[in-house]
Amino acid sequence: MNLNYVRRILGGLALGFLTASVAAAQDAADNVVIVLDSSGSMARPLQGAGTDKMTAAKAALKQVLSSVPQETRIGLLVFSAKGVSDNWIYPLGPRDDAKLMQAIDRPTPGGGTPLGAYLKKGADRLLEERAKQFGYGTFRLLVVTDGEAEDQQLVERFTPEVVARGIKVDVIGVAMNQRHTLATKVHSYRSANDPASLKRAIAEVFGEIGGVGNDLTGAEAFAELKAIPNEVAQAMIQALSSSGNQPIGERPRPSQPAVAPASTPSSQAGPSAQASSPPVAQRSVQRSGGKFVATVGGLVCFGGFALVVLLLIMRAANKSRR
Repeated sequence: MNLNYVRRILGGLALGFLTASVAAAQDAADNVVIVLDSSGSMARPLQGAGTDKMTAAKAALKQVLSSVPQETRIGLLVFSAKGVSDNWIYPLGPRDDAKLMQAIDRPTPGGGTPLGAYLKKGADRLLEERAKQFGYGTFRLLVVTDGEAEDQQLVERFTPEVVARGIKVDVIGVAMNQRHTLATKVHSYRSANDPASLKRAIAEVFGEIGGVGNDLTGAEAFAELKAIPNEVAQAMIQALSSSGNQPIGERPRPSQPAVAPASTPSSQAGPSAQASSPPVAQRSVQRSGGKFVATVGGLVCFGGFALVVLLLIMRAANKSRR
């Protein structure tokens, strides 16, 4: 084997790998996809508020997002809205707040509640972005809804997989008579029965984004796992066995390694999530998952690099034998 030939290959690949990793780390961002329920029931009055649910949700989103750090990337996905040709009324990407505020005003309540399908659609986009960022950054799905899904089977099928992929999922139930069935399956659930509590719930979610956190270790990690219902835990384990950045519900390609979850659902979803939170502009230190995802993302990239190197060495060895 020509060792100089192999060294040149390894040097070039290492340089390319390091350049790509540094660029990905520099471009890392907090990514949030908001799934906004625009079903017909969102046109109903919000009790004691003098306005309807959709108007209150729009006002709360605009007020909170106007104070979110500019580097936070926002995507706005709506379902069942009237007169909307593309449900991505604001695609996930760099911020243009003028266009974002205009987009929030666009949806008008219309049809049903295909929540399961849109959980998948929002999560798929976050996974696509995570692949581009080599696992760096944070990836969050915020669902604002006032009712149960009409495609409940899809919700039951997709939710554990979304959580297992390391995407943090928050749900806000708007003026619901009872807790949403997602309450025990996601990282946090908040009830909002009036404009003030709706704004506060959205502010709490964004207040948790970013900052510097420490990964859960030892007993703390196992304490979080205890809160997961058995059926959800089983579905998460199954998802983890074939988990990566491929779309939700699909098997990974042979060359795509698995990515472990960033965090698990909170044992205190619901009432405890109502506690006061820091201002949105102030970065919270409560998040622990982003650092883990970034680490795993780096290992995944390194594993892919190592595989390529091994294949090239084998190829060079074969050439030297001829």
